[in-house]
Amino acid sequence: MKNLLASKKAIFVVGIIIGLTAVVLQKLGNPANMGICVACFVRDIAGALGLHRAAVVQYLRPEIAGFVLGALVSAVVFKEFKPRAGSAPIVRFVLGFFAAVGALVFLGCPWRALLRLAGGDANAIAGIAGLVAGIWIGILFLKAGFNLGRSQSTYAVAGLIMPAVMIGLLVLLLVQPQLSTGAPFFSKEGPGSQHAPLYISLGAGLLIGILAQRTRFCTVGSIRDVILVRDFYLMTGVCGLLAGAFAGNLVLGQFNPGMAGQPVAHTNFFWNFAGMALSGLAFTLAGGCPGRQLFMCGEGDGDAAVFVFGLLAGAACAHNFSIAATPKGIGELSALFVTIGLAVCIIIGLTMRKKI
Repeated sequence: MKNLLASKKAIFVVGIIIGLTAVVLQKLGNPANMGICVACFVRDIAGALGLHRAAVVQYLRPEIAGFVLGALVSAVVFKEFKPRAGSAPIVRFVLGFFAAVGALVFLGCPWRALLRLAGGDANAIAGIAGLVAGIWIGILFLKAGFNLGRSQSTYAVAGLIMPAVMIGLLVLLLVQPQLSTGAPFFSKEGPGSQHAPLYISLGAGLLIGILAQRTRFCTVGSIRDVILVRDFYLMTGVCGLLAGAFAGNLVLGQFNPGMAGQPVAHTNFFWNFAGMALSGLAFTLAGGCPGRQLFMCGEGDGDAAVFVFGLLAGAACAHNFSIAATPKGIGELSALFVTIGLAVCIIIGLTMRKKI
């Protein structure tokens, strides 16, 4: 079926919709400059499941489930649901792990970096610069023949596992069973306690999942394509997101320019840069930003699902082992794990190459 959204004008409009949706979610309760952040939201889910015990970041974010389920609906309707798996799963898990580590040292994924910039947070400039640097390094490996191997078609049920997991998370959020262990856990203060109404958040996630699946929206892919092949299709969508979020923040009174005192952010330029450089490299080697990985889960991609589980594990460890930054600065082990992550990703890039 012809994809009516496969044009620069269409993806620009989709980007605007995503940007506006994010700032409206902020207005309705999501944390400031965090209307949508895949890394932060996955971290909150990890906390709600008890995988980490940072009490201020625990909530079963329905936007994440919406991304996957919206993409699933779109993929099924347009006959693009293609269950597949088997492309270096353990490597993808590791890349997801370190992508989360880098993002939580910066305090945001590529989507949030753009939203922070659109909200006036000048610290985001260091993160975006690091993201571009990490993607550029990843492109060098791609040019040198880096390849995670080909995935194979698999059973439909395998492609439905991640959507089923997301439905399970939604059920937990709706029912909120009172278990003796205390799980699931929900923040009573801090960013985890700040959220838009459940059904609005879920609806926003579903809408974005459908639109992003049709347009192949990807923040990391946009930078990769511009550098690698001078293709500006995906970048047009990213520009739309930035424009929509900026305009929305101005109208809603949420634009606050500066560096100090920005919400859920720190001012350490070097580690903002280095954290996102790690994430950019990991995302490039894995084939897409965290949002794109969720959308591919909806298309039946089991390899993307493994990457997302890596994000979940990385987010949990980042808070359990004082790797994640806070508004006060980087954690005790932030520098060590960003350094280890960069070394691991570089080793993966150097050793998993096919001669070309």
